[in-house]
Amino acid sequence: DQEKYDKILAHFSDPEFRLKGDKEEEKTELTEYEKYWLSQECLLRYLRATKGDVAHAITRLESTLAWRRSYGFYRPDFPEHVEPEGLTGKCLLFGYDVAGRPAVYLIPSRQNTESSERQLEYTYFIIECAIDLMGPGTENVALLINFGDKGKSPPMWIARNMLHILQNHYPERLGKAFVINIPWYIDMFLKMIWPFVDPITKTKVHFNPQVLKEGLMSPDMLISEWGGDVQFTYDHSLYWPELLRLIKERREANMRRWRFLGAKVGVSEW
Repeated sequence: DQEKYDKILAHFSDPEFRLKGDKEEEKTELTEYEKYWLSQECLLRYLRATKGDVAHAITRLESTLAWRRSYGFYRPDFPEHVEPEGLTGKCLLFGYDVAGRPAVYLIPSRQNTESSERQLEYTYFIIECAIDLMGPGTENVALLINFGDKGKSPPMWIARNMLHILQNHYPERLGKAFVINIPWYIDMFLKMIWPFVDPITKTKVHFNPQVLKEGLMSPDMLISEWGGDVQFTYDHSLYWPELLRLIKERREANMRRWRFLGAKVGVSEW
């Protein structure tokens, strides 16, 4: 395993490495943030996801690097671009599960926009924020999806694209997914997309769990709609600027540590 990891590290650490762009002739150096993203744990996640296949891990890492560039995560105006999707709190960060995973709530009944690529961009912006808020030793998130209050099923293309992105560009990032209040039409919808879910991901999804009784969440970290003690009302004017402030603070601190440790590929996230 160490030999396999070393091969991946050497590939992306090579001063001559260039990432291919949309056009075959477009090949560019890795940016500072891309080198930071290629942490020791990141390389290992992709190696585990490909069951130790070095060539496949390298191909998937390069694919994700290209996707991250095209998706816009590095644009300074990306938070402003996705903000309209967050006005109602349909996808938000709140607390941690008992394993220390940041909790991402998805609440379809709060849908406020027409189906578009921006809905996906916003969801993955929130997941990126969750990753920034992970403590040492934590690598994945907890998803809590509540289809109550007449939640709407997303279009098939959005569900499939979201699943594709999660499985291909966030390997080993889903810790648990808790899904509650599933009406019959959502159940039918889930059965339609279930064949596209890989077997490992399926083991992480829990339908209608009793998250407190099963010891998955603690009452002080769980909002009341899920049976927790926290009376939380989403106020975008308060939540959004505080989230952006906290994420900016965390990212800058992480980058300072990364630069202090050599500013290179393979630095540990912890």
